[in-house]
Amino acid sequence: MPTVSTVNLTAPLLLLLLWATHPTMATNWLSLARLPRSRPVSGAAPCARLRGLTPGQVGVCRARGEVMESVRKAAEMVIEECQHQFRNRRWNCSTTPRGINVFGRVMNQGTREAAFVHALSSAAVAVAVTRACTRGELERCGCDRKVRGVSPEGFQWSGCSDNLSYGVAFSQTFVDEPERAKGLSAGRPLMNLHNNEAGRKAILHNMQVECKCHGVSGSCELRTCWKVMPPFRRVGVVLKERFDGATEVRLTRIGSRTALLPRDSQVKPPAARDLVYLAPSPDFCRLDPENGIPGTAGRRCNGTSRLAPDGCELVCCGPGYKAGRAEVVQRCSCKFSWCCSVRCQQCKNTVTIHTCRV
Repeated sequence: MPTVSTVNLTAPLLLLLLWATHPTMATNWLSLARLPRSRPVSGAAPCARLRGLTPGQVGVCRARGEVMESVRKAAEMVIEECQHQFRNRRWNCSTTPRGINVFGRVMNQGTREAAFVHALSSAAVAVAVTRACTRGELERCGCDRKVRGVSPEGFQWSGCSDNLSYGVAFSQTFVDEPERAKGLSAGRPLMNLHNNEAGRKAILHNMQVECKCHGVSGSCELRTCWKVMPPFRRVGVVLKERFDGATEVRLTRIGSRTALLPRDSQVKPPAARDLVYLAPSPDFCRLDPENGIPGTAGRRCNGTSRLAPDGCELVCCGPGYKAGRAEVVQRCSCKFSWCCSVRCQQCKNTVTIHTCRV
């Protein structure tokens, strides 16, 4: 029976594992979203000049250059979706004004925020690459032709099913590379790899089926169906739910190997689709430019809701919040014409807004 024990880490080593800045952070490839569209992201010379990539990722870029435009798109998807999901939270996925660490040094810490970004990033690469396969934009892949035959429900598998296996495989090759290069005996690489896989499983467990009916006069005598990925917004929602229920873990030795187990022994071990984190989050209240934390001063909040995530009492910190009046321009008195158009007037209204105090 293997013995289970917490790895005895000295204070400096523990600090290194949880808080240190890696020479190249695993999520620095997200800086591809900041490149102008005119700048190429494939080819031997361009790949070498992409500052956010690790040496291993540069090798992937050179070997599989046709996929790198999808990786750039994935970086844009991550920033947009993260900011949507956390738009009403203290940490709202704000980005740094420049540099390759897009979300700031908060990503250097093994927090649940870092866990979410890793999961979302691995999912975005899988989705973007799979979409490119389905659209015929990549030479090495296309539709998933393995989905064939008759389903237990009686419909015929046909059409162009999304080739998720190809997108997932590339995500594992590209996104996981920095962690595997560091070795699998430290806490942070194990945390990142677990969350990367959880992001990909959020797609796999939410695949959808689309169908088309065939028959006389629109009857559905025969249905042909194919598998499609869920909208990326759905993936973001699922991962946000996993973020709220994430498990704090610690590095534990089990026999001759190390693993991440819940810090609280009363908590069940996380499933493969759950998010895990190593360190508690900062409160994100105060301005901390060095770590990319803008604070909450001046943030809009919901003054009519006390317990909702966007409520002022949760979003704002010590100084509290204030109410003010503002004039907004809105569409009003809209009229529908007989053919597909809507005509509206512009109306000015005075509304109450709530903002966090400075």
